[in-house]
Amino acid sequence: MSSDPRLICLIGAECTGKTTLAQALAAQLGGLWVPEYLRAFTAEHGRTPDRTEQLHILQQQVHLETAALAAARQQRRHWVVCDTAPLLTAVYSDCVFSDVSLYPQAHGLHARYALTLLLEPDLPWVADGLQRDGTAVRAAVQARIEGALRDGAWPFVRIAGTGEARVQAALDAVLSVTH
Repeated sequence: MSSDPRLICLIGAECTGKTTLAQALAAQLGGLWVPEYLRAFTAEHGRTPDRTEQLHILQQQVHLETAALAAARQQRRHWVVCDTAPLLTAVYSDCVFSDVSLYPQAHGLHARYALTLLLEPDLPWVADGLQRDGTAVRAAVQARIEGALRDGAWPFVRIAGTGEARVQAALDAVLSVTH
């Protein structure tokens, strides 16, 4: 394995377990976890971003990933697990605002990931009072994510199941790219 840390992208619609799995995977791999910037934004502002703030969300996610990658290099860690990707911001911008302008940048950035894990929407949907839209939106977003991954010719591994089985499936996918 290269001494340079590798980025793992977890992507999926709302309530697909990205945060829980990203934290567990980072812990199992001894890597670093990059949180989803959108959560910090909504907590700070008490609302979801508007159309004019989508680029900022994308850029801040990239900033968090870049900082974690630098920290991983310094700490000699092999993995950085990203709780979502700029591509998800582009998908949401498309779904919510019919704005496709972020796709070129998001696709260009996706090349940074050594592995993309597409989390299936097989977990129960849970309202959070602010940024989650419901099961119908979740299904539409999931379909757009898959389409965006295919449009960019980005390979991905589907991750399904619950609990330890979900974590093990993700670990197996990571191990497959290291051999």
